[in-house]
Amino acid sequence: MPTHSTAPSPARQPAVSDGCVVAVRGAVVDVRFAADQLPAIDDALLILPDDLAPVLAEVQAHLSETTVRALALQSTAGLRRGARVQACGGSIEAPVGEAVLGRLLDVTGATRDDGAALPAQIEHRPIHRAAPPLAAQTGATTLFSTGIKVIDLLAPLAQGGKAAMFGGAGVGKTVLVMELIHAMVERYQGISVFAGVGERSREGHEMLLDMRTSGVLARTVLVYGQMNEPPGARWRVPFTALTIAEYFRDERRQNVLLLMDNVFRFVQAGAEVSGLLGRMPSRVGYQPTLASEVASLQERIVSVGDVSVTAIEAVYVPADDFTDPAVTAIAAHIDSMVVLSRSMAAEGMYPAIDPIASSSILLDPLVVGEEHAAVATEVRRIIEHYRELQDVISLLGIEELGAEDRALVGRARRLQRFLTQPFAVTEAFTGEAGRSVAVADTIAGCKAILAGECDTWQESSLYMIGTLDEGRRKEGAAASQDVAAHGVEPVQ
Repeated sequence: MPTHSTAPSPARQPAVSDGCVVAVRGAVVDVRFAADQLPAIDDALLILPDDLAPVLAEVQAHLSETTVRALALQSTAGLRRGARVQACGGSIEAPVGEAVLGRLLDVTGATRDDGAALPAQIEHRPIHRAAPPLAAQTGATTLFSTGIKVIDLLAPLAQGGKAAMFGGAGVGKTVLVMELIHAMVERYQGISVFAGVGERSREGHEMLLDMRTSGVLARTVLVYGQMNEPPGARWRVPFTALTIAEYFRDERRQNVLLLMDNVFRFVQAGAEVSGLLGRMPSRVGYQPTLASEVASLQERIVSVGDVSVTAIEAVYVPADDFTDPAVTAIAAHIDSMVVLSRSMAAEGMYPAIDPIASSSILLDPLVVGEEHAAVATEVRRIIEHYRELQDVISLLGIEELGAEDRALVGRARRLQRFLTQPFAVTEAFTGEAGRSVAVADTIAGCKAILAGECDTWQESSLYMIGTLDEGRRKEGAAASQDVAAHGVEPVQ
């Protein structure tokens, strides 16, 4: 990412008091104030060394009647004891409004895209806010069509809901999030806010370039806390992005699409902060405050009245262990859970979404309709039955199965291939144009396969296609080639 930055944006209230640095341990700074002027927890502090740029910090603990322990959100290299500290009288504030659209910001609200500085009179809002009261929140039952077959069929997303892509390293989480952004450009006319939590510089550059070339940057805000930044920056960057999203929801009455990649890095940064502050670790070394930290972020992502914040989050699963405390804590807040499978990725089934493990609270006949729910249930049942038979097939061969089981295995394999599709964001690498498929076409294709209409087709005819009509054309072309090669009409 570009290294250009402007001055940090702490709270805009007048300074309450001055203190001085008494200890520096990496990103943790101890500050002494007068006994009657101790800043509150989560208040912003601005450290003003004589020979360095100002450093923004956040109060995390009161050590005594005169001393606080703060977490620096920027590098403390070269910081010495005795440096003057200004208490800002409130929490860190993020810039909001039309001026941030099309810009790339860091956790403090400073611009990082080498563009012009934000206007001096721009409105700021504190990044720490309570979630709207339950009585003000509205439920999410409007389907959010993505054009991705396996998601729309088995784990439908809700407008105003929270969807998460769970997966280990290298199974396609970021590609899937990028495709969802691309797929929603045409359908979605609201504001998009992207939070890059612990992102690599390469990923940030790719995202910025993709946003510019696709023409969606004008309606998008990018907020980044990079992997090389202190843990405090990675820990607080989702709140900066969420504050901007809440402004457009509450003040401009616009629907907002909030994208986060990667929420696990938020938890990881919280664990680092917890260790730096000397707290006793909890399960698997995570912070004891894991559940409340995740809740403080997720519970603010809600719909209020007729406007919504829809969240799509990528979640890294360490060592593919879905029982990891961070993964289970995040999953508890999610409406639609899209699970990526390493074994499916190894077989080339992209998107590598596990049709059995993925789920959604919206997959209910009252929400999606009787036909959609019935087809999804039957697709799951057949694929699960195929998985149960895989050990038998690998040991004895498919010939040892009964006729009915052989037919089910064939249909399950064809369903798995039909649920793959090429992505627009991977077209440069695969040469295949991306496909977007309507929900009705996905359901019709699955119904045809379940009914046995494709039992005689080659499996490859259903691989990496859009609608079933495309598969029908591929099958017809393959049959014509067989006739040309062997001079024999294919058996219907």
